[in-house]
Amino acid sequence: MLKSYKLLLALCVVIFTSALSAQDYGILIKNHLETNKNVFGITDQDISGLTIQNEVFSKKSNTTHVYAIQKINNIEIFNGVINVAFKDGIIIHVANNLQSDIASRVNVVSPVLSPIQAASNAATSLGLGNANFSLDQTISSQEFVLTQGGVSLEKVPVKLVYQSMEDHTIRLAWDLSIHTTDAKHWYSVRVDALNGTLLQQHDWVVNCKFENHDHESSSVTTNTFISGFGVREEIIANELLAGEQYNVFPLPVESPNHGINQLVVDPQNTIASPFGWHDTNGVEGAEFTITRGNNVYAYEDINPDNAPGASPDGGDALDFNFAYNFNTEPVNMVDATTTNLFYWNNILHDITYQYGFDEASGNFQENNYGNGGGQGDSVNAESQEGNSFGGAFFGTPPDGANPRMRVGLFNPSTAPTEVLTIDGGSLDGGYIGTPANFGDPLPDDIPLEGELALTEDDNAGNSTDSIDACDTIINGADLAGNIAIIRRGECEFGVKVLAAENEGAIAVIMVNNVEGPPTIMGPGAVGNQVSIPSIMVSQSDGEAIIAALQGGEVINGSLINSGSFQIDGSLDNAVVAHEYAHGISNRLTGGGTNVSCLQNEEQMGEGWSDYFGMVLTMTADDFAEEARGIGTYAFGQSADGPGIRPRPYSTDFAVNDLTYGDVSDAANISVPHGVGTIWSTILWDMTWAFIDEYGFDDDFYNGTGGNNIALQLVIDGMKLQSCSPGFVDGRDGILAAVEINTIIPEDEKDFATCTIWNVFATRGVGFSAEQGSSNNRFDQTEAFDLPSDVIESCEDLLSVNENDLDTVFNIFPNPSNGEITVNVAGTFGEGNIRIYDINGREVYNKPATLQGRVSVNATGLARGVYIMNIVNDSTTYTSKIIIQ
Repeated sequence: MLKSYKLLLALCVVIFTSALSAQDYGILIKNHLETNKNVFGITDQDISGLTIQNEVFSKKSNTTHVYAIQKINNIEIFNGVINVAFKDGIIIHVANNLQSDIASRVNVVSPVLSPIQAASNAATSLGLGNANFSLDQTISSQEFVLTQGGVSLEKVPVKLVYQSMEDHTIRLAWDLSIHTTDAKHWYSVRVDALNGTLLQQHDWVVNCKFENHDHESSSVTTNTFISGFGVREEIIANELLAGEQYNVFPLPVESPNHGINQLVVDPQNTIASPFGWHDTNGVEGAEFTITRGNNVYAYEDINPDNAPGASPDGGDALDFNFAYNFNTEPVNMVDATTTNLFYWNNILHDITYQYGFDEASGNFQENNYGNGGGQGDSVNAESQEGNSFGGAFFGTPPDGANPRMRVGLFNPSTAPTEVLTIDGGSLDGGYIGTPANFGDPLPDDIPLEGELALTEDDNAGNSTDSIDACDTIINGADLAGNIAIIRRGECEFGVKVLAAENEGAIAVIMVNNVEGPPTIMGPGAVGNQVSIPSIMVSQSDGEAIIAALQGGEVINGSLINSGSFQIDGSLDNAVVAHEYAHGISNRLTGGGTNVSCLQNEEQMGEGWSDYFGMVLTMTADDFAEEARGIGTYAFGQSADGPGIRPRPYSTDFAVNDLTYGDVSDAANISVPHGVGTIWSTILWDMTWAFIDEYGFDDDFYNGTGGNNIALQLVIDGMKLQSCSPGFVDGRDGILAAVEINTIIPEDEKDFATCTIWNVFATRGVGFSAEQGSSNNRFDQTEAFDLPSDVIESCEDLLSVNENDLDTVFNIFPNPSNGEITVNVAGTFGEGNIRIYDINGREVYNKPATLQGRVSVNATGLARGVYIMNIVNDSTTYTSKIIIQ
């Protein structure tokens, strides 16, 4: 079989026919490292304290993944992890993140600060205020548990570690985590054990605000909802399932823009959820009639108070048939959208279980049914979460602690509509406004009418604007029964609107204090107490209203929801899958007990999440070259909209030309979302390369199509890659996963390896690609070549007789002005590129090395249609091109 990565191909291994213990694995790993110290760049002291941290057996691949942690002075090196995969007692892959020469780099052995002092310093450094921690539990002389201290939702675990620094030193530190009381952050931090300095911080809550990008083609449209209703039954041979049904937008429907809602009966997979979705005790019969069970607890959190809100109740029959109504605000169909959130979290659990994200690997279950791993960690999934407007979030603690998914409402991308009408006077007419994300919604049918009244406060505080309601209101009698006009200013929106409501105002119109369109107002600390509706208008419109009122004009207005309703992110199933996948990548990279391996700049977490969102909403009607957007529904785009990433996903370089080198483009590619886009682009190309060979299979659970093969490689690749991975580490993990893949026939694994190499090489992660430090986005070197020892074999396996050359040669842009790039998937040696006009006359002929990106300068050609011919001794490819 072709070897799939460079690391240690010829190293000695030991075969054991019997089961190995943790001690056996430790001995084998140490022996392996001692034999190959030069390869790994380590010394005997670097591995003398190596300790098995986690051992996971993957049933799907019959592979044992062993994670060992570096120690010195009996203290762990934070993220000093080596990941070794064993199959039948043989080391088949090593992914190394060990620190070298640690004995000369560590500073001290004993801390100066106590765990309580370290945690208090961390709270102060993180801006959480003064904490009041006390000791709750002593686990060992190096490990403790503290109380919440008034700043954390959870008790605070504290452990002594060594932290590697950029200056090459290794410092003694306290490692701890604080889940902030507003649930927005779950900080994992290292605090210097000598002076209390915050050495490193990471947020286990992945903030997916889904940054939007301006696309020339992204003329956003009003949502066109596909209405309809159907019934779909899943045939499951299990008497314990009693006809549970859910009205949802089912797998693989991406959103209401992509398909209709259906009443799905018994969708549980009996391998992954043997007692159904509402069980927690492993005994026949549901423990809950609400959207709660072994895999997920779904509830609304409209007023974000960090406590579960209401959940839909299906009764004893578990009938979750709640109606959708898109002609009103989402709050009026919260039972339906929460049901959809519950359904998709369970679907994601059940599908990924088949690919190896099971109990032992750190998945999310309250009861692991005796299958290993930490339990008590089902997903807490919050719909319409009041602090998550315009985004979604996922917080992943270590295996055995509950992750938290928060999905917010989104504002339609269409322009804010005319929600305000002024009746008569100098300002007569309709005005654009944006409703707030708190308080009552605007009425849908009968307008809310009232006289507009200008707010006045006493300016006794820090604010100097008497119209911003940040200080005590002194004209409450003018506001009572009227619509208050307030200028945006120094204090939170919730404070302003609540102050007006307390004076009797029936609604609030907030005047923006900067140019541009009105924005969405968030609730702040007290917005959950507001019950009146409020909107924001632009600065120009609002200042005109203020001037007229100050001039003595009496103005009457009315407010009504004009139809541009907010969008519930819980119905964008690609977004839900995206968030869930953050939990998968964090639990699988470095093992379920270490969820801090994706802190580096070149990490691909957002890429894996986009990929899961796409691969689990694929249909047989999709094709490789089409532009696939992420977040189209949530952002009010049409089903074929461009999405919210720097490029839509497509195998066509004219649509998506991103390569590994673009990781360093800080001006156009952000961290982590932009970097993730590049990684997901490669995975998407790989998926279509396998679909081209093996077809698409709509059985997401047990299918054997190219999409199933690719998903299995991605999940196994996460298990095999190193802690703190970069693109080259991720590539090597996927290549190594070929050997343990059970879907690919044994006699076709060489073909699979070649396919992966070609895809990665095409996007710049070829054999000679240099990753540099995965903590630095600017030091990588892209390369488009294949390994020299497999070029001939891969050329034979991927010959033109077996593959459509349209997947090998990609010409873009086309049409063009004559500046053309030919992207070559693979290495085809020396050849020629010729261009002919429509009369067959040769107008361009240049030799070229047919690998990677080849530039063609045909700017001297007249406008028209031409034929490009790419040829060498073994290949001929012809394509039409257009010069504009």
